[in-house]
Amino acid sequence: MSNGLRRKLTSYGDQGFSLFLRKAFIKAMGYSDDALDRPIVGIANTYSDFNPCHGNVPQLIEATKRGVMLAGAMPMVFPTISIHESFASPTSMYLRNLMAMETEEMIRAQPMDAVVLIGGCDKTLPAQIMAAASSEIPAIFLPTGPMAVGHHGGERLGACTDCRRFWGRFRAGEIDEAEITEVNNKLASSIGTCTVMGTASTMANLTEVMGLCLPRAGSAPAVESERVRLAEETGRVAARLAVDEAAPTVREILTPQAIRNGLVALQAMGGSTNAVVHLAAITGRLGRRLDMAELDRLGRSIPLLVDLQPSGQHYMEQFHEAGGVPALLKAVRHEIDGSAPTVYGRTIGEIIDNVVDEPGQTIIRTVEKPLKPIGTIAVLHGNLAPRGAVIKQSAASKDLLQHIGRAVVFDSVEDMTLRIDSDDLDVKADDVLVLRNAGPKGAPGMPEAGYLPIPRKLARQGVKDMVRISDARMSGTAFGTIILHIAPEAADGGPLAIVRTGDRIRLDVEGRRIDIDIDEAEFDRRMLEIIDRPSPAPLRGYAKLYQERVLQADEGADFDFLQSDELDA
Repeated sequence: MSNGLRRKLTSYGDQGFSLFLRKAFIKAMGYSDDALDRPIVGIANTYSDFNPCHGNVPQLIEATKRGVMLAGAMPMVFPTISIHESFASPTSMYLRNLMAMETEEMIRAQPMDAVVLIGGCDKTLPAQIMAAASSEIPAIFLPTGPMAVGHHGGERLGACTDCRRFWGRFRAGEIDEAEITEVNNKLASSIGTCTVMGTASTMANLTEVMGLCLPRAGSAPAVESERVRLAEETGRVAARLAVDEAAPTVREILTPQAIRNGLVALQAMGGSTNAVVHLAAITGRLGRRLDMAELDRLGRSIPLLVDLQPSGQHYMEQFHEAGGVPALLKAVRHEIDGSAPTVYGRTIGEIIDNVVDEPGQTIIRTVEKPLKPIGTIAVLHGNLAPRGAVIKQSAASKDLLQHIGRAVVFDSVEDMTLRIDSDDLDVKADDVLVLRNAGPKGAPGMPEAGYLPIPRKLARQGVKDMVRISDARMSGTAFGTIILHIAPEAADGGPLAIVRTGDRIRLDVEGRRIDIDIDEAEFDRRMLEIIDRPSPAPLRGYAKLYQERVLQADEGADFDFLQSDELDA
């Protein structure tokens, strides 16, 4: 295959003319023949005024371009969709597959020999990894990095676990309008991604664990000079990839061993439940299914080691200072496959071998003295979740991990919004809040509505947590005893559709069960009632495509036609 500007020529029926025309037009930008004869490194620009997580992208692009040119290649910046969690309606997850499609097609359509993918906010890195896993050229990733912490009332603040904590206090009447406004001004004190172990930090760290970005690029703060130097070095590596005919693609880097290393780190770091959906989508692009049984086994054998919110107390800044991902991998070396490759040429084992311990740090614990004796995520099954569900047990209330309670059912996000704060709501602290029709098809888009708020009447009584179950997701920054991703979802004929207010729900995290406590005959009778229940379908555009082709949570909520044709059964 041709390289550089000769790669992927536009089809005019005359390749010589295609190249002639391409060079004529690009010379309008001031490029010389010398520049145009170089290998080309594409750089995806995900900057947007709607995306403060990506506020440093222009600076990172300039540093990446510098690295590319210092290594003798030609950088070419191109725009892609940019998704910010709180600026996307109805939910950013709804647009993840669109971004993955668009990024993949732009990589495929334009002449580049390697590509640098810059992203940070929750769905951006997953979308880019999905795209690159389906692409034929080498790619290296550059996370934008976490924001700085803020301060209020003598304590540190970090988006967005503290967002939820203070909003809960405001709903409960513990703080007034003036204070919540002051907190609002201080929660996000700089550009960058959420500084707790939410989805953005989790996916950035997993990108590093799986060998797709440079060491420490998963955690270096967005506003520090180290992040810019990492960008320059990323450009240098991309230039090497562009000229190396044997350079590995993302598909070749993401071996089963690399994915399993990611699951190990996910359990040890207190990572987001959203990572499970994203990893399932990524592995689907590779022709494999995510091994949920192995994820659960690791959750039993690997304790929580990282003391970051929402499972601990601290922030990404402290995690980075403690050694970041390499130090974490050293702590779980016994479970890590050190032979896993990286895009920059070294093995993960070599990275671990070079770790220098940070004296006195307590953010990354040892297996012998963990933060908590359990792993981050447990995988549940039962008659309510025949294809599985997840709970972030490390951020749950210990006394609710085994619980039987009366169901209080909400039929949709809208239904919950309208009734959750009513003083007439029939609810008690030991009840189980149930939200359905909030999955990939039902919402649509599987929003982060699984973090059902504590009903206001109970919040005012001091209730801080309840068992909550849904076919939705929740933010990786959230906390509580919350069962998510129930598959299949209610809107796809899943058993969550048959739950009625007043039914008894049984949760047993140790036994890995979530069940409705009714006899089998009644269960079967109710299930028959939901067969062929019609659901409204969008008439046009992306909404129609999404509704017709999206998969369930256990399959990554990707589109069926984007999964590899070689997908294992």
